[in-house]
Amino acid sequence: MRQMTDSERSAYTAAHVAAYPIEYIAGIDLYNAGEFHAAHDAWEDRWRDDAGPREKLFLQAMIQSAVAFHHLEIGRPGAARRMYQMAKEKFARLGVPQFMSLDLVDYQAQLDGALAWLLTVPDPRELTPPQVELPIIKLLAEIMDYD
Repeated sequence: MRQMTDSERSAYTAAHVAAYPIEYIAGIDLYNAGEFHAAHDAWEDRWRDDAGPREKLFLQAMIQSAVAFHHLEIGRPGAARRMYQMAKEKFARLGVPQFMSLDLVDYQAQLDGALAWLLTVPDPRELTPPQVELPIIKLLAEIMDYD
């Protein structure tokens, strides 16, 4: 079996670190480590700062997707479902397949794979949470303009 290189394993490159706000990069590290509340805090720091309107919408969607997993961790599937639905709505409003080097089509597919079970019944508290594969954020090589 072939071993992955560090660059294949890494969620981003030095070029991403130079191009994007450090809060965005820190949030990715925290999210990928399963530290969803802390990822929310990092992205929220940027969201409250001087992010432009499209970046704010994107960050809100990312924050809400992280908070969905946090709510599941603390046993609140109803709140998780609301955050998941709100994140999906914001990604749809953003209306682009990629933003800040994140493939939103892939990321949303990962979210759906992990969270769509919340939408299968009127009250998700009636379900036993299944084992799911958590999304992994890995930025595309291309550095993108953002507002």
